[in-house]
Amino acid sequence: MRYLKPTSPGTRGMTRIEYRKELSGHKKEKALTRGRRRTAGRNADGRITMRHRGGGHKRLWREVDFSFDKKDIPATVRSVEYDPNRSAFIGLAVYKDGEKRYVVLPQHVLPGSTFMVSESVSIEVANRLPLGKMPVGTFIYNVSLKPGGSAVLARSAGNYAEVIAQDAGYTHVRLPSTEVRKIISTAWACVGEASNPENRLVVIGKAGRSRWMGIRPTVRGTAMNPVDHPHGGGEGRSGRGHRRQRTIWGKPAGKGQKTRRPKKYSNVFIISRRRVGKRK
Repeated sequence: MRYLKPTSPGTRGMTRIEYRKELSGHKKEKALTRGRRRTAGRNADGRITMRHRGGGHKRLWREVDFSFDKKDIPATVRSVEYDPNRSAFIGLAVYKDGEKRYVVLPQHVLPGSTFMVSESVSIEVANRLPLGKMPVGTFIYNVSLKPGGSAVLARSAGNYAEVIAQDAGYTHVRLPSTEVRKIISTAWACVGEASNPENRLVVIGKAGRSRWMGIRPTVRGTAMNPVDHPHGGGEGRSGRGHRRQRTIWGKPAGKGQKTRRPKKYSNVFIISRRRVGKRK
């Protein structure tokens, strides 16, 4: 981490990642990049469905492979690169047949390292294999939920899941949220932990830096009027007026309250709900 000198109020306490020490310095692969129109949190009708998004620096989209459908072919990591669209580092994987793909890299992988996607590959960092063939205690990332499916879990910087049991065709996995979930053993995952673990230590430092990242300001509900938010109104800095914290739409949110739908399809796969609060 790089700690900036407090030459201004904005840089006091601001931190950055020293990318020159982490990245290999290679230029991006143009064939695997393209432009992408950003939605700024709006749906096809132009209505805002995700608040506090918009603006920010222009980004070039990298085609990152999450399907891992090239099996039993060794690949070599040629570069370690920064991707503005995700928190983990990506690397250019060159397969033995000559095809190139971007993949999310695990920690401690350098240019020249090799990996393979196979059912018979060894349990080594960056290799990808079915969950049922991983011993208890293995750290994994890029976890898929179904056979042949794309990686959807534990993909962001420094994240990993842990295999804690094998039982009756299902693998019990502890996710980064502390939730314990059973996944069919024929689903696949990569061995290791996602790269760039220092990302969670970054202190943004000033509002302008958030705007560069495409994050728009958030207004507290207590600062609004009653017509605009359930927490609004009152004389001065008054309490929210009811026991549970609520969203702008009146739904429970935060402070350890359950927000999951009671009849969600995947409830049968959850063994232990995630822990909430400071003791998480």
